[in-house]
Amino acid sequence: MSERVSNLVAAPLAAIVISLLVAGCGRDEKKAEPLRPVLTAVVGTSSANALTTYSGEVRSRVEQPLAFRIAGKISERLVDAGAVVKPGQVLARLDPVDTALSAGAAEAQLALADAEAKRYRELRRQNFVSQAALDSRETTLKAASAQADLARNQSAYTILKADQPGVVGQVLAEVGQVVTAGQAVFRVARPDTLEVAIAIPESRLSETRTASAAEVVLWADDSVRYKGKLREIAAMADPVTRTYAARVSILDADPRVVFGMTANVRFAGTAMAERLSIPQSALFQKDARPAVWLVDANDTVSLRAVEVAHYANESVELSSGLVSGERIVIAGVHKLSAGEKIRVAERGVFATKKAAEKKTAEK
Repeated sequence: MSERVSNLVAAPLAAIVISLLVAGCGRDEKKAEPLRPVLTAVVGTSSANALTTYSGEVRSRVEQPLAFRIAGKISERLVDAGAVVKPGQVLARLDPVDTALSAGAAEAQLALADAEAKRYRELRRQNFVSQAALDSRETTLKAASAQADLARNQSAYTILKADQPGVVGQVLAEVGQVVTAGQAVFRVARPDTLEVAIAIPESRLSETRTASAAEVVLWADDSVRYKGKLREIAAMADPVTRTYAARVSILDADPRVVFGMTANVRFAGTAMAERLSIPQSALFQKDARPAVWLVDANDTVSLRAVEVAHYANESVELSSGLVSGERIVIAGVHKLSAGEKIRVAERGVFATKKAAEKKTAEK
């Protein structure tokens, strides 16, 4: 009887022990972490046209800042930005009160000096004064005459006129503003000397100088092509951007080309072999050398060294290390490790900058 009771007590105890052991084993098992989503792209090639195209702004070769030759308060402004002006046209006026008073005082001094000189000439004729006294009065008369001429010129300087035909690009002062002598009030540009201001990187300097011709395309209307010619390249690079400022003349500009427009300039005669193009965000540094994370068919990443041929604004052109069609990671490259399995967040082909901008504009 006692043996039967002990068996009945031992059975529940064994069940409890087994359940505790199972629960403990369940706690030891770790849940599998979700795969990291990573943005990727398929490597493509960039054409030679994309490599030799530069964005710039339509400017005028002759941009003239106009200013008053004397200081004063602007009392009248007769033109606005965008106005077409002719030579001799009045653009603005200064308050003429002070210059009128100065001119009046100078005229009075001239009249007095002239009267004194006449009296001394008569006295000298009668031998009542010496020649030295007459010479002194003649000198005073010349000085008074010069001062009167200067005062008259100062009065004329209160009127600002256009020196040449052009378009008012900027208005830099308003009515009521006190300006100093030489302070620019307007910026007038010649409409018949249109050109595009661009920046040439160091790696493209030699091939740009040897370009036979150029083609200009406006972003506002890319259906029209304009003939261009490289007019000048700066002798020194910009200390900040390390690029060389250049000007490309538009040889057959029409009324559709307006100051301030954005234009693309593509040089002829600079064809280059096609190169692989990837975003700059895809680059990773390994042992002070550029590398990229390559994604295989199993969505596993591995690091591969590459050779950079040229750095563009947002992309990088490679000379070796990848082949067209391979998939690489283009974002979050510093958070990956070799052999890590990822979840591809986007699958696509990396496009050139121009194509990406066109797609954005269509949206």
